[in-house]
Amino acid sequence: MSVIDKIKGMLKGHEDQAHQAVEKAGDMFDAKTGNKFSSQVDMAQKQAHNQIGDKPPADPT
Repeated sequence: MSVIDKIKGMLKGHEDQAHQAVEKAGDMFDAKTGNKFSSQVDMAQKQAHNQIGDKPPADPT
C-alpha cells in the first residue's frame, strides 16, 4: 500500500475539510512569496484536489 493510498484512507469522509486545507495552504504560500509562484501553486492545488477525489471547491476565477 502506497503512502497516497494510506492518506486517502485517512481522509475518507473528510474530503471537504481536506479541500479547504489545500486551498488555505496554497493561499498562505502565495501570501508568503508575494504570489511569485502562483501558477505553480495553482497547479499543485489542482493536483491535490484530484488526488483527494470527490468534488473540489468551485473555482473563484
